[in-house]
Amino acid sequence: MLLKVFPDKSSLSQAAAEQAAKAILRAIEVRGRARIVAATAASQNEFLDALTRASGIEWSKVEAFHLDEYIGLPVTHPGSFRKMLLEQLIQKTGITNYHLLDGDADDPAAVARSLGKQLASEPVDVAFLGIGENGHIAFNDPPADFEIEDPYIVVNLDEACRRQQVGEAWFADISQVPKQALSMSVRQILKAKEILAVVPDKRKAGAVKTCFEGKISPMAPSSILRTHPNATVYLDRNSASMLSPALQELGEHDLAAAVSR
Repeated sequence: MLLKVFPDKSSLSQAAAEQAAKAILRAIEVRGRARIVAATAASQNEFLDALTRASGIEWSKVEAFHLDEYIGLPVTHPGSFRKMLLEQLIQKTGITNYHLLDGDADDPAAVARSLGKQLASEPVDVAFLGIGENGHIAFNDPPADFEIEDPYIVVNLDEACRRQQVGEAWFADISQVPKQALSMSVRQILKAKEILAVVPDKRKAGAVKTCFEGKISPMAPSSILRTHPNATVYLDRNSASMLSPALQELGEHDLAAAVSR
C-alpha cells in the first residue's frame, strides 16, 4: 500500500483524480470499458469534481457502482449518498450504466443480493474510497467483518459513525441518522484491481494514525487496505498530522516497508 501526503486538500484531490483518470483510461484501452466503485461524502467532493473534469474519458464506457447507502433514507434527502453520487458524478459525466443502492426499498437485504450479483459478475477496475472518523471503509464500522464474502451487506452503524454525519451537517441531530445501512463488504472492496482512498481533513487524523501505524485489525477497518497490492491512500497535512514524523513528510511512502504489520 502506498501512502501519499500533500500540502492541502486541493492538491490531494487533483493528484488523486489524475491517478483515477489514468486507471479508467487504462481499463477502457485494454478491455473497451471500465468498472468503477465510487464513494460519496463531504470529503470526496473536490476529488470527484476534479475527476469529472478529466479529459479524454469516454464516460459512456464506464460502469459505476455505489459503495454504500443508508437504509430508510429517500433519495431526496440531502444526506442520501445516491443523491450525492447522481449530482457529483453521474449527471456531470453523463454515465448511463450505473447501479444505485435503493436504501428505502421494502427489502434492503434483497437489494444487497440483487446488486451484489451484478457487482460480482466481473472484476472492478478501480474503487474510490474515503475513510471515516472511526476508521471505517464504506459503512464497515468497527469491529468490521473481514471474512464475509457477500458483495453487499446490511450493517448496523455505530454511534461514532452516526455522529460524524451530524458533524457534516447532513442531519440536525443523531436521532435523525439511520441506524442501519447497505454497504459493500470489506472482502468485496479488496477484490478491486486498484484502490484509491481520498482522506483529507484534520478530523480524520486519529483514524489515519490508528489504521496505518497500528495493527491490522477489524477494530481499525481501513487498516486492511495495507494488505492490498495496489492501494493508494491520499492524505493532506491535516489528516496526516498525527502520523510519525517520517510519514508526515510530503511525498510517497510504501507502508509495507515503513510500518510493521
